[in-house]
Amino acid sequence: MVNEDGTAKAPKGPDATSATAAGAGKARTRPRGRPRSFDRETALEKALLAFWEHGYEATSVSDLTRVMDIGAPSLYSAFGDKRSLFEEVVRVYGTRYGSFTERALAEEPTARAAVERALREAATAYTEPGHPHGCLVVHAAANCSNPEVEQSLRDRRNANIAAFESRIRADVAAGVLPPATDAAALARHTGAMIQGMSQQARDGASREELEAVAEIALSIWPRTGTHTG
Repeated sequence: MVNEDGTAKAPKGPDATSATAAGAGKARTRPRGRPRSFDRETALEKALLAFWEHGYEATSVSDLTRVMDIGAPSLYSAFGDKRSLFEEVVRVYGTRYGSFTERALAEEPTARAAVERALREAATAYTEPGHPHGCLVVHAAANCSNPEVEQSLRDRRNANIAAFESRIRADVAAGVLPPATDAAALARHTGAMIQGMSQQARDGASREELEAVAEIALSIWPRTGTHTG
């Protein structure tokens, strides 16, 4: 049936009720938008690169959701808050990018050989293309106002120095290094060199330039008359 103007008349009575119910049913059964799915490892790597480039303090949650291409609810659901995400990022960084010091200490026969390898690999790792230059654990602490994050990063840096010191003391005890060797100062010198190379890399130093710095750093190492590093 049609109205005088030619438009269809709205149904009345039972037909109107049925039409209304059918429309409501369609509205109820219309599927809602599903949460966006994402690859967690890919998102985590993107967060790692963001923190590595900008540091902890300067990387906001909105920065993270943008580079990770996820919404804030998904970030909180998958990773917790910003600090929890950063802690996971640091663990992944240590395994994927920052393990050269640990490997050098485990695999080289002397402390000097381990330090030489660590410095040379730092020169390569801190300047290679494809990711930000320098060390995330060093750079992320800059201007950090979160005391827990700052302490966590400090503990990691100090743990590396303690590992060098332990290895140097072992070489002193074995006669590889002279008895008068100041193990604590030599280990801290090594830590200062690695941390300084990180900043130099961010400032544009090349691998070759950092390798030259490493060579000078090694020249101060003491030697005995019967052992070499």
